[in-house]
Amino acid sequence: MKKFVLSLVAVFVLIWCGAPLRAQYNKEYFFWLGRQMMMQNDYHEAIRTLNTLLRFDQTAYEGYFLRGIAKYNLNDLLGADEDFTIAISKNPVFTTAYTYRAITRSRMGNYDDALKDFKEAIELRPDLPNPYYSRGVTRLLNQQFSEAIADFDKFIAQERKVADAYANRGVCYLYLKDTLKAYENFDTAIRTNRENPDSYNRRGALYMQQKRYEEAERDFDMAVRYDSTHIPSLFNRAIVYSETNRPMQSLGDFDKVIALDSTNSLTYFNRAILRSRIGDYNRALEDYDKVALYSPENVLVYYNRAILYTQLGELERAVEDYSKAIELYPDFANAYLNRSTLRYALRDAKGGKRDRDIAQRKIAEYRNRLSDSTYSIYADTTRRFDRLLSFDSKLSGSNFNRITTRREESGDNLALLPLFRFTLIAPDSAAKVLPTLHRQSQRITDFVASMENPLLKLSREDSNLPADSLVAIERRAAKALQQNVAEKRWKSLFEYAISQALVKQYTAAVNTFGAAIEENPTNPFLYLNRSTTQAEMIDFISSIDNSYQRITIDSDPASRLKNNSTRTYNYDEAIADLNKAIKLYPDFAFAYYNRANLHAISGELPEAYDDYTRAIELNPYFAEAYYNRGLIQIFMKDTRKGCLDISKAGELGIEAAYEVLRQYAKHD
Repeated sequence: MKKFVLSLVAVFVLIWCGAPLRAQYNKEYFFWLGRQMMMQNDYHEAIRTLNTLLRFDQTAYEGYFLRGIAKYNLNDLLGADEDFTIAISKNPVFTTAYTYRAITRSRMGNYDDALKDFKEAIELRPDLPNPYYSRGVTRLLNQQFSEAIADFDKFIAQERKVADAYANRGVCYLYLKDTLKAYENFDTAIRTNRENPDSYNRRGALYMQQKRYEEAERDFDMAVRYDSTHIPSLFNRAIVYSETNRPMQSLGDFDKVIALDSTNSLTYFNRAILRSRIGDYNRALEDYDKVALYSPENVLVYYNRAILYTQLGELERAVEDYSKAIELYPDFANAYLNRSTLRYALRDAKGGKRDRDIAQRKIAEYRNRLSDSTYSIYADTTRRFDRLLSFDSKLSGSNFNRITTRREESGDNLALLPLFRFTLIAPDSAAKVLPTLHRQSQRITDFVASMENPLLKLSREDSNLPADSLVAIERRAAKALQQNVAEKRWKSLFEYAISQALVKQYTAAVNTFGAAIEENPTNPFLYLNRSTTQAEMIDFISSIDNSYQRITIDSDPASRLKNNSTRTYNYDEAIADLNKAIKLYPDFAFAYYNRANLHAISGELPEAYDDYTRAIELNPYFAEAYYNRGLIQIFMKDTRKGCLDISKAGELGIEAAYEVLRQYAKHD
């Protein structure tokens, strides 16, 4: 799709720019020069030339339009959108400007406004085919499959020789589960352009999905024949070779993918599994080492490598990897069971028994929650994680950590600041914990004082206590719970649950928070912490069950759609706890802030915006709420207002705000 859109740009520039110009000679020269620069793909120079033209004549809507195309090709989508908007304001019947602004907005994910622009373009010129194609792609990305098919139908009625139109229509039918029509369209796409590898790859992927490996292989062969560097087809053919017991050929294709993309964790992961199967253990270890380097937070890398170390007889190193997997995901029952077996083999009977007891307890906890499908995979301790993964997948960390990690740790300028919860933080760092806390309510202050724990703070920061200290605190809390009198039991339960959450025993922590709530059901702060722990637990479960998320392939807009999974994850229970906290304490700004974060990572951006706004109304100095609301507005394409909020966050003490402002200053 991307290549097709860009080709439309080139064609338009060549045809439209050849029209006679009615401007003065100087303007005509600069316009011609700007066009020449764009034809040579020198977009930076084209923009400088067009800037000169627009200084001569600010009414030259064609100049704004061409500068928008140049910015689009430099991936300055906000700048392109602005220039197309100016061109439209100066010429409200400029059909092509509507079309290109729609394409730009579609690339930014702003599908609603893109569809409005396509509607304008089509109403102005219903005879033009290209807006139907581009609107079809946008509707495909927006998962409006039937409507997309109607648009592709209209385009194909006028343009019958564009393979991408048939291929994209086939993808729509595939998502509507009409595989017969999907095949028909992929076949037509191939007949229309027999040298396009994408069409072969799409049809081959469908054959492979249906285990029609011989036909899939033929299609991947053709794709590679026409483009020997086509990574999706090389990767998929490697899967076919593996499924048909030809491991050496499979390894050969994985080798080619890695030669083309040396940091592709997914390929290293698959190659490691395949090498393990054929007994090439040392080279498999090398591949797992690469995966650990490029995806260090993925639990399954250490779990699988531990199995390989076990096969090699390196039991101590296997124990280390199982321990790393458990550190990343302390509720991973399989890892405890396997480590238990190894510890018995290493004559550590006490450690082996402890691991087995923990595993059995966690399995029982999972089975008690089987009414919620989120937890059901963990009741099965025989699950294996050594299957080859398709190209629809990507080794990744957890979505919750990615979107809520602070920018200075993640390197992501658009990461939300994380949730607040009561946690344990050493006093010497309390001053830098967060600016908002200096203006927290008296009710929160009184609650913290009543707990009589100098380490207890309401914070969005991670605990700064060492891991061994946290484990010791958790054990002391468990012991103290057995000794406390009934009237103080909820406090002991609350502190114990906090310590469990800090050592990532999420299932146990949620249960302990629940016990505290039973003892004191009108305390909003208990619900806040259970909500945060539920969110973190759901995220770990999601990362283990769907550790591999769909990747983006520019030539295939359908690949940006979310992978349809039989199991879904949501934060409904966590949000329900926040609803309860707000009902008990309507002025609880932190509860609104947390609920906004959960709405945001669930894709419910308007609801997130409303909750951040309410948090700010309750606490006008809530720096984190300004910052996150600013990001939400940027995600919603209201960059100006978003930057105003982020500026306010910087004024209130959020240093990361200025990095975001510097980034978006480039688009001014």
